[in-house]
Amino acid sequence: MWNQFFLLEEYTGPDTQYVGKLHTDQDKGDGNLKYILTGDGAGSLFIIDENTGDIHAAKKLDREEKSLYVLRAKAIDRKSGRQVEPESEFIIKIHDINDNEPKFTKDLYTASIPEMSGVGIIKTALPDMSRENREEYQVVIQAKDMGGQMGGLSGTTTVNITLTDVNDNPPRFPQSTYQFSSPESAPPGTPLGRIKANDPDLGENAEIEYSISNGDGSDMFDIITDKDTQEGIITVKKQLDFEKKILYTLRVEAANTHLDPRFLLLGPFKDTALVKISVEDIDEPPVFSRSSYLIEVDEDAKEGSIIGQVVAQDPDITKNTIKYSVDRHTDMDRIFSIYSGNGSLFISKPLDREETPWHNITVIATEINNPKQSSQIPVFIRILDINDHAPEFAKYYETFVCENAKAGQLIQTVSAVDKDEPPRGHRFFFELVPEFAVHPNFSIIDNKDNTAGIMTRRNGYSRSKTSTYLLPIIIFDNDYPVQSSTGTLTIQVCACDSRGNMQSCNTEALLLPAGLSTGALIAILLCIIILLVLVVLFAALKRQRKKEPLIISKDDVRDNIVTYNDEGGGEEDTQAFDIGTLRNPEAREESKMRRDVLPETIFQIRRTAPLWENIDVQDFIHRRLKENDSDPAAPPYDSLATYAYEGNDSIANSLSSLESLATDGNQDYDYLSDWGPRFKKLADMYGGEESDRE
Repeated sequence: MWNQFFLLEEYTGPDTQYVGKLHTDQDKGDGNLKYILTGDGAGSLFIIDENTGDIHAAKKLDREEKSLYVLRAKAIDRKSGRQVEPESEFIIKIHDINDNEPKFTKDLYTASIPEMSGVGIIKTALPDMSRENREEYQVVIQAKDMGGQMGGLSGTTTVNITLTDVNDNPPRFPQSTYQFSSPESAPPGTPLGRIKANDPDLGENAEIEYSISNGDGSDMFDIITDKDTQEGIITVKKQLDFEKKILYTLRVEAANTHLDPRFLLLGPFKDTALVKISVEDIDEPPVFSRSSYLIEVDEDAKEGSIIGQVVAQDPDITKNTIKYSVDRHTDMDRIFSIYSGNGSLFISKPLDREETPWHNITVIATEINNPKQSSQIPVFIRILDINDHAPEFAKYYETFVCENAKAGQLIQTVSAVDKDEPPRGHRFFFELVPEFAVHPNFSIIDNKDNTAGIMTRRNGYSRSKTSTYLLPIIIFDNDYPVQSSTGTLTIQVCACDSRGNMQSCNTEALLLPAGLSTGALIAILLCIIILLVLVVLFAALKRQRKKEPLIISKDDVRDNIVTYNDEGGGEEDTQAFDIGTLRNPEAREESKMRRDVLPETIFQIRRTAPLWENIDVQDFIHRRLKENDSDPAAPPYDSLATYAYEGNDSIANSLSSLESLATDGNQDYDYLSDWGPRFKKLADMYGGEESDRE
């Protein structure tokens, strides 16, 4: 038996490749033993002849896929199935042949080498190779096996080589001079233009920092670096003025920020250029000589007096003429005015410091040739105090003196106020008027602190004799001119207890009995009020009893107020019907004769059933209308009248001529014309009757 077999890979013969033979000493050649193969590839790659133990490779093998196979062999008795020997293990190794060419792990390799590099595994063939000239190279590399001998195989790959950048180039300006312009009104920070220095390097090796090295405009302009574009931006640093300087020259420097010490020998890694900036003139508004003005004026200054002056001028070369004016929104009362030609301020109305101590106005300066160009300035006017107000009492004092007061007692401390404000502060003096310089009852003491004390000069005061004292006091100030005023202090005499506390100051209390209490006084007062109320009620009742009747005399004639439902038929219709009957059927007099029918013609009065059961007014009127339509002596029932009925006992009797028992056709009514204009219409009606009959 063998423990190891060898087999060539990639066998291409016509027959299967013989590997080896398994054999046991128990095999007598009689065919009683059976060989069985198990393990890697048994039955598929390797086949054994179970009678002879010969092993063949059924397929072509590849060592690069699997170079070693482990198998196990055993021999068993065909009849009993028993192993005649223990199972043994053996190995089949595949011999290598040169059937694979060399292969690179990548089809394409990429490598980078800093420019200007020295020798390496892959090294430059030329010295000082520059990335700026050529950045990328491509190299093909071949690998051979068998040491390059004949019959060996080979493989190739490609290597792309990129030269990386180093800072071996300084920045360079493409031109030596740049020109820009700026209006003189450009505020600080305004960008004027951009300049750029070229650097063929890449990344941080190409980063540039710009600065102004020198020049007459280094304090007026600045330059900053745009990190994204590597440009230098020139900006205004200070306010420009065309009238002062119209042209500035700058020397601008561009330098690399990341230097490589290996290449410093190549020269300075920076460059400079000249920048010229011209200032453009614009029409500017007038400029005042100050940012604000403070003017002080006495409050007694006369109207028209000049209090100060503002000055402005045109900053342009043309020096246009300027006129001045006051912004009336800041001086609504027009207290101040200004001369438009020279800016002198003067007073137009009287001043009063106590009313307005400060005036804040605005003065406007405008170019006459270009009114759009104007500027304004605040003017603060302080009104200085003049002693034009007299001092007076600080408040109204309610002063009293006790009846039991002793001489030399302090009864009141007074103080004063003044609307003026002297620079050294107030100082007031108090004294009695000359007529009361020696007052028999009171005296005044100046406390030297702008207050004064009122003192008593005698013992005891009497309300019954004098209930009130008037004490005139003169108050002076110490300013110039001295102002003074006289204030009168009213002092009441009051009853006080032993400790000086006021109890009563009314003189009426002296007239009441000494032992009368407050409750008794209230009871007496209530009784008096009740008596007055009773007297007023009695007088009102008596006046009501004496009320005059409605009709005082027979001359008081009151016309009946008549309302019609139609055009009317004249005076005869006014007595046609008593409307009171319509309103109250129960009050109707059944036996009353119609007043519009003569007494000679008396018809039988019809009795009708009472209608108060039915309160329907419309039904009542229809029934009465039907009854009167059947009566030939009755006027139309639908002609109704209302009037003031005097009653049966009236002394005025009836004023209507319709109730007269006899009618005198020849009665003379001319006397109606003498009754005045109020009876003119009645005189025309009856006075013209005679002519009507004719």
